[in-house]
Amino acid sequence: MSTVIRFSPDLGRWLTHNLNAGQAPHALVATMLKQGMNERAAQAIVAAYVDARQRGAAMPADAIELPDEASSRPVARLAPGTRILAADREIVVHSRGEDPVFAALGNVVDADECKGIIEMARPRLKPSTLVDPTSGRDVVSDKRASWGMFFRLGENDLVARLDRRLSALMNLPLENGEGLQVLYYPSGAGSEPHYDYLAPTNAANRESIARSGQRVSTLVTYLNDVQDGGQTVFPQLGLAVSPIRGNACYFEYTDENGRVDTRSLHASAIVTRGEKWVMTKWMRERRFVAAGEVARPFAGL
Repeated sequence: MSTVIRFSPDLGRWLTHNLNAGQAPHALVATMLKQGMNERAAQAIVAAYVDARQRGAAMPADAIELPDEASSRPVARLAPGTRILAADREIVVHSRGEDPVFAALGNVVDADECKGIIEMARPRLKPSTLVDPTSGRDVVSDKRASWGMFFRLGENDLVARLDRRLSALMNLPLENGEGLQVLYYPSGAGSEPHYDYLAPTNAANRESIARSGQRVSTLVTYLNDVQDGGQTVFPQLGLAVSPIRGNACYFEYTDENGRVDTRSLHASAIVTRGEKWVMTKWMRERRFVAAGEVARPFAGL
């Protein structure tokens, strides 16, 4: 069963114009709500336009089909249960949500692993960048005052062990994972709301999606205890995850049909006391091939 939602062609043209101009989907939903539109209808219409742009398909003209809530609920990649065996470690599930798929996890990494990753990452940190939506280039931005670096997949024994564990936890092949990213937020630093999936608004993102598919899920693992602030905040869901060493925040945002979920909007709250270290793993729809890399069979780790 489904419901057809009809809307004016003018609304469709407005959405197309603003998405092409780089407006964030959640901001467009907020404007539609202020005009009196039903929240579920507004989110569904914007999501349909975002999906059409992702796939390079024609935009809806004046109607969309909205499935019943039960039939449209996403199927989680994350294993069920309160504890998940992930390669060499049992992960504790403190809380989870089904729509969208979300989980707060514990016992993801131990204290020695956190210390080891921080020590290896520290001398390689550089000012964090954001992808310019028009050019696709990495640019330093005042919207993210952190420092960061990437490890190569399986770069050393510790990184390889964590790659295997996190891939098992996220329930996707090891080869689908991008290299671990480490971010450092000093006191006073944070990030503005953003999406982890790739918007095909520039050639670099379109080429990356063509090589490896869309990003489908994120695991943010906290490498230290933050004295105050630094939560991972999901403004559309009313969620905030505290950064506690060894814990992690997991969320999915791309379904089996390649449709992205704009409710995955998230940010790092400002660190008000202390500092914050996090390790991020992104998973793709298929084997991750970096820019300039020659696609070849994956040898494993």
